[in-house]
Amino acid sequence: MSIKTLYQSKITTAEEAVRFIEPGEVIVFPINPGEPPALLAALPTNQKLTGNSLYRMLPGYPLLETGPEIIKQVSIFLSGQDRKAFSEGFSDLLPNHFSDIPALIKIASPAPVIMAAVSPMDENGYFSLGTSVSYVGDLLKDAKSIILEVNQKMPYTYGEQNQIHISQVTALIENDFDLPTLPEPILNDKDTKIGQTIAELIQNGDTLQIGFGSMPNAVMEYLKDHRDLGIYTEMLPDKVVDLYEKGVITNANKKIYNGKTTATFALGSKRLYDFMNKNEDILMLPCQVSNDLRNIAQLDNLVSVNSTVEVDFFGQCNSEVIGGKYYSSTGGQADFAKGVRMTENGRGIICLYSTAKNDSISKIVPMLSEGSVVSTSKNDVDYIVTEFGKAELRGKTVQGRTEALIKIAHPKFREQLAFEATKRGFLPKKNFFMI
Repeated sequence: MSIKTLYQSKITTAEEAVRFIEPGEVIVFPINPGEPPALLAALPTNQKLTGNSLYRMLPGYPLLETGPEIIKQVSIFLSGQDRKAFSEGFSDLLPNHFSDIPALIKIASPAPVIMAAVSPMDENGYFSLGTSVSYVGDLLKDAKSIILEVNQKMPYTYGEQNQIHISQVTALIENDFDLPTLPEPILNDKDTKIGQTIAELIQNGDTLQIGFGSMPNAVMEYLKDHRDLGIYTEMLPDKVVDLYEKGVITNANKKIYNGKTTATFALGSKRLYDFMNKNEDILMLPCQVSNDLRNIAQLDNLVSVNSTVEVDFFGQCNSEVIGGKYYSSTGGQADFAKGVRMTENGRGIICLYSTAKNDSISKIVPMLSEGSVVSTSKNDVDYIVTEFGKAELRGKTVQGRTEALIKIAHPKFREQLAFEATKRGFLPKKNFFMI
């Protein structure tokens, strides 16, 4: 049977496609732009579903309204679409390091159902996962069923475990839709100052991992005069396109994936997705490869940039809980915080605003808030950056860390922080008025 004939034999409607899913099976969606909206909407039409689970990360579409006894919805990383549902007990959350997600899903089901939006099939019969190989790539070989939503607007990308052959496909539908996008972040004065400080820590020839959010991405505004930078990251951000066009990114110094920008998912603008389409300079890697400590360790001069919610005097970073409520997840922050320390001349940077709620709350604190979690260990932090500068923690004692962190706290809180540090024994009394 020819590839085209095989393709035609797999085409069906969304309602018919979801009928291949049996009760109790685990269903997995790729990240955000890789989600299949028509198949998602059709899932409740399968009346035989019961005891099923649906795993999603950074969903681009609202959660299903089916009850958890029919489809239990599990978040892999809380965001706007599922944060409220989790806080109300309507959905669940899977704690994880990004690198571990495929293995954790396999515990729930060694043979899950994969449902994904993909690029059109190429002449050899392969679809591409496009923007979102992430944790899905490693699950394909053992999948019980693979159900695809073919979208002409999904970029065809290259990489590892990033292609699906038509012979692997259980069913497919065709549905052309605009991929979810992120608006370009509006940088405030704090972002600008943080971006400038971090950019000063980046040297020509370095390789970058840039995390999620406006603060980490602000640094890319100040790299336009750098040269021969490399990208080895999780999320591919929009600003990469600007740096490519200016000749800043060459990936010339990477010991692995030399000459290639690597990521595990992309989320940004249509301009970014168009840039990725059939671009051989970009390799999309599964997360257990992109975030593998053994791979990260091979990248000399790696700079890892991520954000957090609060930092205590030990250097512990809570990047997930705000006001005692879960707001986000660990993602790959800990993977890279640990991995960058294994590299030659690596630098791990965690950034945050010094305050919250109109400067009424300090985000540098003596101890993490009640109900918080430690996303990044005190032992895995090199630099903390706020709009007031940088604190280098690596190699410093508790007293040294405390003093450095108070110096980059908001000035209105420094005296109180110094008082608390002295009371707790984190600073000697003779240094109290020297902060």
